[in-house]
Amino acid sequence: MKYLVIAAFVAIIGSLAAALVFMMRGGASETGEDGKTAAPRKNHMARALAFRVGFSILLFVAVLVSYLMGWIQPTGLPLQR
Repeated sequence: MKYLVIAAFVAIIGSLAAALVFMMRGGASETGEDGKTAAPRKNHMARALAFRVGFSILLFVAVLVSYLMGWIQPTGLPLQR
């Protein structure tokens, strides 16, 4: 379970970084090898952010199911009064 959480966090941070890169590049079209302008890349930032939300929901559901199945236990600090 620990490795699943680590992989999910890496995927979340990676998709967030990809969205940042797409946002900084903008929607400008790139020039190809033949000198012609390629079609602008649309919705790359939105797709990266959607993947981030999907990974976050998947991580939440995985932790919830693991708790319900008894695979993980909550370990909080004991209350002292």
